Amino acid sequence: MNKYRSHMIKDINESLIGKEITVSGWVENIRDHGGVLFLDLRDESGTLQTVSNDDDMFKGIAKESVVKLTGTLRKRDEGTFNERISTGTLELLVDNLEMLGESVHELPFEIMTSKQTKDDVRLKYRYLDLRNNQVKDNIKLRAEILHFLRNKMYDLSFTEVQTPILTASSPEGARDFVVPSRLFKGKFYALPQAPQIYKELLMVGGMDKYFQIAPCFRDEDARADRTLEFYQLDLEMSFVEEDEILNIGEEIFYDTFTKFSNKEVSPRPFRRIAFKDAMEMYGTDKPDLRNPLIIKDASKVLENTTFGPFKNSIIKVIVVDNIGDKPNSWFNEVVDFASSIGMPGIGYITLMEDGSFKGPIDKFLSNEEREALIKEFDMKTNSVMFFIANKKLGKAQNFAGQIRNELGRKLELMDPNKLELCIINDFPMFELDELTNKPKFCHNPFSMPHNGMKDYEEKDPLDILAYQFDFVCNGNEMASGAIRNHDLDSLAKGFNIVGYSREEVEERFKSIFTAFKYGCPPHGGMAPGIDRLIMLIKDEPNLREVQAFPTSASGQDLMMGSPSTLMPQQLEELGLIIKEEEEV
Repeated sequence: MNKYRSHMIKDINESLIGKEITVSGWVENIRDHGGVLFLDLRDESGTLQTVSNDDDMFKGIAKESVVKLTGTLRKRDEGTFNERISTGTLELLVDNLEMLGESVHELPFEIMTSKQTKDDVRLKYRYLDLRNNQVKDNIKLRAEILHFLRNKMYDLSFTEVQTPILTASSPEGARDFVVPSRLFKGKFYALPQAPQIYKELLMVGGMDKYFQIAPCFRDEDARADRTLEFYQLDLEMSFVEEDEILNIGEEIFYDTFTKFSNKEVSPRPFRRIAFKDAMEMYGTDKPDLRNPLIIKDASKVLENTTFGPFKNSIIKVIVVDNIGDKPNSWFNEVVDFASSIGMPGIGYITLMEDGSFKGPIDKFLSNEEREALIKEFDMKTNSVMFFIANKKLGKAQNFAGQIRNELGRKLELMDPNKLELCIINDFPMFELDELTNKPKFCHNPFSMPHNGMKDYEEKDPLDILAYQFDFVCNGNEMASGAIRNHDLDSLAKGFNIVGYSREEVEERFKSIFTAFKYGCPPHGGMAPGIDRLIMLIKDEPNLREVQAFPTSASGQDLMMGSPSTLMPQQLEELGLIIKEEEEV
């Protein structure tokens, strides 16, 4: 028998009454009830009340110390039952206590309420934070989901392959984390932003279906739904078309959500929306479809407007029914939000019962424009139309999307008990870089363009579409994927559009350009985000809540003290010199 325990707390029940048992765990609390001391013991599986007839047995023990208790299990008095715990009708009469690990420091926070503590303190003492069952349950659920996903991929005949963590830096995508080489001074490895090239090389190698739970690293500013290190269910298939990948993705998301969440999940097949339509209707490529509001274009209706801010602009409108009686303060909050996101302001009008408009924009409209707005956008009495205008289409769409989200939030239109999934596809291959005013890759440089770039010289690069897609749920990007471009000439042409010569591309991506010359099958895949999946299932607002040892919002590991400085000897071995910052 295990010398530390005969039972975990979850296994203790009334069938053990009168028997001697041994339990070990952490001291959650010690309570003095008029000279009778109670010690609440916690292990990973639950909490058990213990009591001793020896007045001195529990004295002087600090909370969160690790102890071993042996005694006889008995039933509590009925008036002291605790329905909040599984052992609430039982208690252990302790005969012997052994200290296994004394807690000698004052606790930085109360364990059971650690989620109310500032994040930086929680992360510095993450091992204490993990003792909170709410926190620990997220990590245990993560393990269950990973187990489920692995089994599903094996059932779908995928082969699990681990690809290298040390790889080469890529010229596209996010900023790399780089690792200096000791043996090859002046050269650097990079941590993978994703296993993109490796999984394509596996297809060249004849691996028909590949998957892995892949760690990904991106040196970007952290935010609620993005951390420096995250995990993806990375998968790739040979001889596959886009619909086949989308069907696999639908099965993965639908089966995972329905198994681990009690929320209503979108039925399969998920709604598919072209990128262009998503931007027009929702102002974003990751729309929250729980919000019923739709963005519409009023540029044609108001093309002859005399209102200065609308002249020669893209004009988007959002109509919301039955809110015309909201107080002025409510509308002022919408105006304040518009200002906070960089809009010069936002106009709105309310349709009155007599067919007239009320609102700050009304005086700038002609009778013809008023009639056209009512007819074109099916306005009803007491409905309000919000106007968003900008000279640039992208900015008009983006602002309208943010206003749509804010209206949905203020009006509580998003049902918290629903998981609305959709697929955004037909992304543009390129988009305009606002800083350089030149094309850059919109999504993934290795995606297959429609028509394989055969007619790229006759087209505006911004009009070229690609076989690439995103899975979206409740406004969150959950997975990205694509049919890959396995044609070297087409790949080179794509990189040429964004400013790389064929020679530069072949040098940067030597492995893939060489491998494809030995015969590459058509292939494609996707990568669902593990952290975001769990985040939605657990209703957590932050990715860090579903990772065991995350970095802080500033990108620091406060518990381990990283990033840290290196010893002079280490720098010398790596051939590195630290450049001191000049004083300003």
